[in-house]
Amino acid sequence: MKHDQLIYGIRAVIEAINANQPINKIFAQKGLKGELFKELESSARKNGISLSYVPVEKLNRLTRNNHQGVVAQISPVQFHDFGALVEQVLNKEETPLFLMLDGVSDVRNFGAIIRTAECSGVHGIIIPKSGAAPITEDTVKTSAGAVFNVPIAKVDHLKDAVFYLQSSGIVVTGATEKADEDIYGVDFSQPTAIVMGSEDKGISPSTLNILDHRAKLPLMGKIGSLNVSVACGVFLYEVVRQRKK
Repeated sequence: MKHDQLIYGIRAVIEAINANQPINKIFAQKGLKGELFKELESSARKNGISLSYVPVEKLNRLTRNNHQGVVAQISPVQFHDFGALVEQVLNKEETPLFLMLDGVSDVRNFGAIIRTAECSGVHGIIIPKSGAAPITEDTVKTSAGAVFNVPIAKVDHLKDAVFYLQSSGIVVTGATEKADEDIYGVDFSQPTAIVMGSEDKGISPSTLNILDHRAKLPLMGKIGSLNVSVACGVFLYEVVRQRKK
């Protein structure tokens, strides 16, 4: 049963998971029990879908229908298969440009990043299944509809995606203030993937350690960092600048 990009009811949500519906998040009533609910929890875990336990009042605000203690949010876009997306891009007569987001969790930042990615010619955005911002109405609005034009792939582990890109000849560069090199010393004319970290923690150390390059933005003021969507825009347009030479 669907209503405004929501699915409600335990069995309906399980069926949606099994049908590979693009579920952003599942909200479950605190204290919910039973074999059917255990099946839902197991399916959500196996498919990397975020599940939050909330008071019943939260579910009642989401829908007035008989939710049976479970409401799922559906993404307005279909996600792409990561491996197929990479192969598709590699077969183009263009220099690949991927964007990887490591824990960007604010939907408006996500939307702004997607908009810039579309404008700067990014071939695909890669996000982890867990911990990433969902694609909501706010994401769509902030992206100015660009979310429908840029392929987005979800992966189980971002590190594995980095290794896959590297093995495919893609040079992966992370945006981090911990870098010794600044953005203008990196060669973006070659096949490239740029990794942007979360708003508060940046790129996770385990991912940072396996990247080909780390690069920072020169900051002239007293503030130690830029908003992630702004920093992403600077990185992407340095790629554009170098490739237009």
